[in-house]
Amino acid sequence: MKRSSLTIVLVAVLVAAGAVIVVAADRDDSGGPSAEVPVVAATPAPDQITTFSRSTGIPARALTAYVAAAETVESDDPTCRIAWNTLAGIGLSESSHGAFGGATLDEEGVPTPGIIGVPLDGTGGNRAIKDTDDGQLDGDTTWDRAVGPLQFIPATWAEWGADGDGDGIENPQDLDDAALAAARYLCDAGGDLSDSEGWSRAILEYNESGEYARKVSRTASEYARAT
Repeated sequence: MKRSSLTIVLVAVLVAAGAVIVVAADRDDSGGPSAEVPVVAATPAPDQITTFSRSTGIPARALTAYVAAAETVESDDPTCRIAWNTLAGIGLSESSHGAFGGATLDEEGVPTPGIIGVPLDGTGGNRAIKDTDDGQLDGDTTWDRAVGPLQFIPATWAEWGADGDGDGIENPQDLDDAALAAARYLCDAGGDLSDSEGWSRAILEYNESGEYARKVSRTASEYARAT
């Protein structure tokens, strides 16, 4: 059974799923998509995870979670066409694949210490979001905070939370669960993620910043080229 660690590390700069941080989306001046859809990476077989991990620098446990989430969504909704390296690009930006602040993923994909974002109190360019979960996920009964390796705010997790590993628990600190939730969230926002328009729309829903979208795109493409 996977549970969030009682010890947490605070994320200093919040980039959270479902939390609009920038006042207006940074879109291409021509009205086109904010970023180009990244190159689609080859999907590693289970016995290739270690090799892919070495070539990309993604921890094997994190890579396993991203690949499993993309494969699950591909089976459930083949029209979405989300690639695991898009999830990995987000994972690097949000928490360095669960390693922010010295955290490490355990064998079940849960970071120790757990990862909690800064209070969403309206400062530092963040929206003010009063507590929605009585502090159950983020430990804060005044303001919401983004939670876990992929930085879901509690209200978004309440809608999109997933059980990616079949342990009967939807835990935003568990990268298996968070990756599947993020994949479904992105597919709902972008539709077909195989073209730049849909892909950009999805990423801007995750974080309303064109620069963020371009960074994720670059990172995802780098991972693809490394494989």
